[in-house]
Amino acid sequence: MSTQRPKVAMIAAGVTQWGARQATYRDLASEAGKNAFDSNPNLTPKDVDGIIASSVYPERSAYQGKVAPLLAETLGIRPRMFERVENQCGSGTAAIRTAQWAILAGAADVVAVVGVEKMLLPNPGEVFTNALAGLDRDWEGALGVTPPGAFALAAKAHMQKYGTTEEQLAMVSVKNHAHSMKNPYAHFHKGPDLDAVMNSRPIATPFKLFDCAPNTDGAAVVILANEDRAKELSDNPVWMLGSGQGFDAYTMANMSRDWSYWPAIEQAGRGAYESAGLSPSDVDLLETHDCFTISEILQYEGLGFCERGEGGHFVESGGSDYGGKVVVNPRGGLLACGHPIGATGVAQAHEMFVQLREEADERQVDGAQVGMSLTMSNIGSEAHCVLWGTDEVAAA
Repeated sequence: MSTQRPKVAMIAAGVTQWGARQATYRDLASEAGKNAFDSNPNLTPKDVDGIIASSVYPERSAYQGKVAPLLAETLGIRPRMFERVENQCGSGTAAIRTAQWAILAGAADVVAVVGVEKMLLPNPGEVFTNALAGLDRDWEGALGVTPPGAFALAAKAHMQKYGTTEEQLAMVSVKNHAHSMKNPYAHFHKGPDLDAVMNSRPIATPFKLFDCAPNTDGAAVVILANEDRAKELSDNPVWMLGSGQGFDAYTMANMSRDWSYWPAIEQAGRGAYESAGLSPSDVDLLETHDCFTISEILQYEGLGFCERGEGGHFVESGGSDYGGKVVVNPRGGLLACGHPIGATGVAQAHEMFVQLREEADERQVDGAQVGMSLTMSNIGSEAHCVLWGTDEVAAA
């Protein structure tokens, strides 16, 4: 355990209902912001003096630029610092780390991190056009590379090298959809069994429909504070214990030759563990970036919850479920909640807030004191990770 007291804590958090929403970009932010302020009756917008926006496609999908001041006004915040972070699918976690740095630097005392994405447009093809913008324009996006096909290459590599099966991939989806049945904010509450996942329509071999996270509309807000303000405004804060990032490459051509292994995940996890003075055995719950089922399996391995190549067996044995080694994606993950890109990492932090305060109702992880959240950008080659803990752990 770390002997150094963390200096930044999460003191409020809220999410919207995720799904195909008849709501504007501003509506989504308002809903998540209200829920965040409702989570802490001691807190008002006047207490917040900073805001970090996490949003990837607002200019394309919401036809809205300069979103940080827009979101500040929407939530009634008059900040002395306001910025936007965009790091594709890792934006939310990167925004949280940016807010932490702003607080530690003294630029603000209380910072709202607002993740918003309006993904579902009248023309569904726009979703895929947007996704191409996250790839190298000259050599990948322009040639039609899409996330399902790219991540399928990683799945095939892991299957070939370690014998991972399509059934083991499907078990990740079954588990996460079962978890989402207890999360009222999730996009889906279908709870498909193994046969339903295995027999869903093909997307990109070996992926079927339920191996892939759905596009969705949604927003999430968390509010961070320095130690003094956290103690003033909350009697049960959730502390940032440590964090890390990992980078392998931007373009597919420069990524690790072995696609069955994502070194950026290992780098990000190592940075978080070392800065917190913790290890995988200390973690009670884990929010992973399960954009595809193979992603969760590779993250078990990269974050140290099982040996390399054992991720398929780990999920099959129940190691990532309630009663196992670590509860992974108790809210349902991206596979069942959906993936409004800029909001995902912020929503993972919201799950840490309710879990570590024992407010997660039916999906509560018993005795949870330490949680980890991880998002990725690109095909596992960029990773962003945070460790969270209760007041008891932070004081140890």
